[in-house]
Formats: sequence, C-alpha cells, structure tokens
Amino acid sequence: MNSFNKTVHFSVKKDEINEARKILLSVYDSLVKKGYNPINQIVGYILSGDPTYITSYNNARSKIRKLERDELLEELVKNYLQNQKSNN
Repeated sequence: MNSFNKTVHFSVKKDEINEARKILLSVYDSLVKKGYNPINQIVGYILSGDPTYITSYNNARSKIRKLERDELLEELVKNYLQNQKSNN
C-alpha cells in the first residue's frame, strides 16, 4: 500500500505548546513596540523560515528560533479553532 494513503499522527507535548504560546505573545509584543505589523511578520517567518522577519528587539528573534515553525503553526491553529468553537 502506498504510504501517502495513510494518516500520520502528529502531536506536541503540552509543555511545548505553552512555551510556543509564551514566545508568540512575547514576539508579537516586540513587533508591535517596534512599529511592525506583527501578523504579517510572523506569517512571513513561518512561511519562509527567514528570521529577519522578526525584530531582534527584546531578543524576539532568538526566542522565536527556539521553536520549530511547525510548533508555532500548531499553536496558532489550535487557538484559532478553539476561539471559533467557543464563539459558536
């Protein structure tokens, strides 16, 4: 059977998710303080992997690089879906 026909299970430990949330919020605040559009900058970083999308102010760039981009994406999707579910 072709391996593309199977569903792969993916999970991130709860502690890693909490760390991703803390880092994302910290980076968001740093980007706002420096006058950047934080959504555009974070999306640019996640899509490209280029750390120059993130300011070095307040160590935001080194903080965000502690996590894999898939961890950041998982935290964003999880929170988005939880917010959508709670609003319905």
